Amino acid sequence: MITGNLLCLGIVVLFLLIVIPMAVKIVREYERLVVFRLGRCVGERGPGIVFLIPFVEVPVRVDLREQYLEIPRQTCITKDNAPIDVDFLIYWKVVDPVDSVIQVRNFAGASQGIATTTLRAVIGDIQLDDVLAKREDINQILRTKLDEVTERWGVKVTSVEIREIIPPREVQEAMNRQLSAERNRRAMVTEADGKRESAIKVAEGEKQAAILKAEGQRQALILTAEGERQAAILRAEGFALALSKVFEVAKGIDAKTMSLQYLEALKALGQSPATKFVFPMEFSSLLRPFTQFAEQSVGGSEEK
Repeated sequence: MITGNLLCLGIVVLFLLIVIPMAVKIVREYERLVVFRLGRCVGERGPGIVFLIPFVEVPVRVDLREQYLEIPRQTCITKDNAPIDVDFLIYWKVVDPVDSVIQVRNFAGASQGIATTTLRAVIGDIQLDDVLAKREDINQILRTKLDEVTERWGVKVTSVEIREIIPPREVQEAMNRQLSAERNRRAMVTEADGKRESAIKVAEGEKQAAILKAEGQRQALILTAEGERQAAILRAEGFALALSKVFEVAKGIDAKTMSLQYLEALKALGQSPATKFVFPMEFSSLLRPFTQFAEQSVGGSEEK
């Protein structure tokens, strides 16, 4: 009897251990459960604790976080028949958990197939130069076309990012030569611009120096002329003042004083080393006052 009871208890415990995990599910915030009841979808549940009917309801767990899908390198032909290798990433997230489970079996595989065909179609309509230069535009076109397809699967393509575009070796070599030539051209243009700016600066400096020099010379000439004018005025004033003084003094000079000055001049001539002297005809008239003075002196003595 005891053995039977223990057996029944063990069966119950085993049943509970099997049934409880099937009946109680813990759903995280970024997850949802798509529940199928006897094969029919009855909707999504979660987050939190979700109770299910064991053996009747079967859940499918769906992750709502954004995920990425790596598309391996694909060889595409551009509009101008140039082969290039392109690889890119697709970022996507589930927006309708029910459709993501019901409408597509393997979203990653289906997305990869659609992405490769869409990439070839997009690249085939673009020139090689535009493929290399307009990467953002290609990303936008791919995202739009992929989103149109995945929308019915309840999945939103949030972004498409091309990681690498590898053109043929011949194209790379031509691009390198073109880039080198462009850099050389820019260097020559920059050097020419530098020389031109330098010449302009030098010419501008020389012009300013010439202007300043001419201005300095003009100011110097003005100051010199002003000084000479002031000096001439001062000399004229001095000469006029001297003449005025001579004239005033000359008013008080008599014939005797002038005769004495003549005698002083004769004295100076006598002291000179010259042996010949030239006297003007007027010299006798200059001595006349002395002769008259002498005669007057002699006549006065005789009267006494």
